[in-house]
Amino acid sequence: MSNSRHTRLDGLDLARSFAMFGMLIMNFIVVTGAQGNGHFLLVSMTNLVEGRAAATFVTLAGIGISLMTKKARVTSDLQLRKNNKISLVKRSLFLYIVGMLLYTLGWDGDILHYYGVYMAFTVLILFSTPKTIITISIVFTGIAQFYQIFFNYMNGWHPDHPFLAYLDFWTLSGFLRNLFLNGYHPVFPWICFLMIGLLIGRLNLRDNKIRNKILLYSTTLFIISELLSRLLISFTTDTLLDVTSATFLFATGPIPPNLFYLLSNIATALVIIVLSLYIAEVYADNWFIRSLIFTGQLTLTHYVSHVVIGIGLLLIFDKVVLFNGFESQPLSFTVLYACVFFAASILFSTFWRLRFRRGPIEIVMRKWT
Repeated sequence: MSNSRHTRLDGLDLARSFAMFGMLIMNFIVVTGAQGNGHFLLVSMTNLVEGRAAATFVTLAGIGISLMTKKARVTSDLQLRKNNKISLVKRSLFLYIVGMLLYTLGWDGDILHYYGVYMAFTVLILFSTPKTIITISIVFTGIAQFYQIFFNYMNGWHPDHPFLAYLDFWTLSGFLRNLFLNGYHPVFPWICFLMIGLLIGRLNLRDNKIRNKILLYSTTLFIISELLSRLLISFTTDTLLDVTSATFLFATGPIPPNLFYLLSNIATALVIIVLSLYIAEVYADNWFIRSLIFTGQLTLTHYVSHVVIGIGLLLIFDKVVLFNGFESQPLSFTVLYACVFFAASILFSTFWRLRFRRGPIEIVMRKWT
């Protein structure tokens, strides 16, 4: 069996693999427009996944950064800290460029260019105290909530295609608004997922007691945030607000990413991560789990491939076979397509890892940084 150290790291890769599967489902749904067009159980499942896969990815990024810079943090070696910061700046620039290229190709739902900005900001707080990081997270959450309440959150989005087309993305004001305030994954408040990950990565995730506490607190937070969300929506629609306004303020969906979305999805991300750590430990020698772990190690490659190949094939299928668009396609078609693409990603990852330690794009990023 793998030793304890490697098992814990494998658990993080396993969590990335699970998050990637959720991401495939939701992004392919965006392309096909199949949201809600299916059986009640399938619709409920996809609604539960919405926004949580990406949040898990960003939280995992924070944990990964924290682990990568642990030696510099513990030893207070100034040169090592400087080297870590330079490496992170280079990675952030690489991710930003790749993300913008994908956006230029037509993938409006890109997260990588946001991700690059999150990582660049992390350089400023990389070795800060937990109190400082938590304070910044609270301030950023407050900024996001303030904008959502007092400004037009739909500003910039196409009135006929809300959250599908951003009209002034390529202007300075539109780009900054999209990046920081009301895009798919705006810095305020999405960077809070990464900052929570930074703090979690400082804990000893090899200690079962710590993992159990994280699992208990996260599960409790998830239940409380979801129940409180529903209670507030129900109470305010009977007394103060219309359904749309109450849902906007208190729902736990990703648009807008309000306080309840943050709390619920931070909790979900941590539950997924801790359970993945346990699964990877118990089933360390299981061939399927190992394949999923390999897939998680190539998530950057798979993210790019799901845009270029996965969405590309969908668009070709639309033009050649459907002719009049995806409107008549059931949700089951999109979920099945995501399952097939994920299976292909697992096969590719398994065979690739027989020869290489890192994925194709991961290798390029490694050389860059």
